[in-house]
Amino acid sequence: MSSLEPVVFALYLLFMLGIGIYFFIRDRNGGEKTYFLGDRKMGAWVSALSAGASDMSAWVLMGLPTAVYLKGMGQVWIAVGLALGYALSWIFQAPRLRKFSVTFGDSITIPQFLSNRFLAKSHVLQIICATVFLVAYTIYAASSVKACGTLFNRITGMDSANAMYLAAAVIVGYTFLGGFSAVCWTDFFQGLLVLGAMFLAPLCAYFALEPVAPSQALTPLWENAFQWQTVVSGLAWGLGYFGMPHIIIRFMSIKSQKELRKSSVIGISWTVLIVFFAALIGIIGRHVIPYDANVAGKELVFIEMVRKIFPALISGVLLSAVLAASMSTADSQLLAASSAFSCDVYKPLIRQGKANDAELLWVGRFLVLVIALLALIIAMDPRAGTIMGLVENAWGVFGAAFGPAIMLALFWKRFNLAGAIAGILAGALVDVLWIVLLKSSTGVYELLPGFVSGLIAAVAVAFCTKKPSQEVLDLYQLAQTKGE
Repeated sequence: MSSLEPVVFALYLLFMLGIGIYFFIRDRNGGEKTYFLGDRKMGAWVSALSAGASDMSAWVLMGLPTAVYLKGMGQVWIAVGLALGYALSWIFQAPRLRKFSVTFGDSITIPQFLSNRFLAKSHVLQIICATVFLVAYTIYAASSVKACGTLFNRITGMDSANAMYLAAAVIVGYTFLGGFSAVCWTDFFQGLLVLGAMFLAPLCAYFALEPVAPSQALTPLWENAFQWQTVVSGLAWGLGYFGMPHIIIRFMSIKSQKELRKSSVIGISWTVLIVFFAALIGIIGRHVIPYDANVAGKELVFIEMVRKIFPALISGVLLSAVLAASMSTADSQLLAASSAFSCDVYKPLIRQGKANDAELLWVGRFLVLVIALLALIIAMDPRAGTIMGLVENAWGVFGAAFGPAIMLALFWKRFNLAGAIAGILAGALVDVLWIVLLKSSTGVYELLPGFVSGLIAAVAVAFCTKKPSQEVLDLYQLAQTKGE
């Protein structure tokens, strides 16, 4: 088994790099809009599966199933919250964000859109956004790198540190070369692979594996499943979608509103299936996988399930889904953080608008390398925590900081720059303080109080400060009525 699985992994990694090389050659004469947004030419299927795959990192194959395996049905509320939040984001947020981002300065990043939305003359908002991006995305990308290291260590015996180096090199390789188009197309193929693996594994395990005796180390299946903190915290995960830049930027890249409607059906269906099967893997895993502290501690329920059922060649393909999930999220995060700094800080502040397209592309590529290196350092630190824990923290910061500001910018005409700044700062600050001071004692996921605080601060400050100029109000009205 150990001889075939690494071969499959190697072929898969070469395929991903090949996509990056192809788009590097094809788009070598493109500008920043090509590298960071694919010229807004993404079709329905690529946009939908790319958005989903950039969301569902290795935590959906390793972290969430293992959480359900260990803690029971209470963790299923996370899956419910994610499915609801993602559907609402596609239905209500996506159509407006695409139209508004075009109307307000043809924005190609989320910080740029927020700044252009208010025709801001200062760059304060963009600097704040870029700072939060760099911190949170580095933590988020670390979870994906850590997952790759865990997978290679378990399957091949390769040292975890060396495995993380290898994974980071491949992810950086195709992101560095091909930009947004390469990221979207690799995510498309990876999204198909993840769905296939998550469909086959639990169903085959249910029919092929013998039940095992219940372990006292596992929380009883239904214990605390309807405790209010468990329910509220699980559902609160859905709020994260409204402020997740690497996901919602896909809405901005779709070629038309017609394609966006197709994408919404595909994207929502894909995500509902993914979170359903993630929960199912954890539930079935309790009945067919004997408790092992190493399996639980390293979040290996899905991996052990696949290796028990399938021969080496098939298990190698299915376990490549863990690589797919890890890389499809990490590449999007690296690109989003890189674009935020190069387009929203370097170009307007450091170069004062004098940077040409070629310079911005190479600055963006350099930042991809820097962020990947920082993520690698975090992932290799034994104190960094679990894959699920890293994702939980980064997800909370993004949702709390940007969710209220983006939704108000899209749906409230009276919203202003001061309100957006206040909402982002308050949401991020409360989220972090809740983790440090109150999470362990309350049992409530920090995203919920952070999101509510950000919303209240944004609305209150907007009402207490000067309303937007007539030009901003007119542009808002134009964006509302804009067609394809």
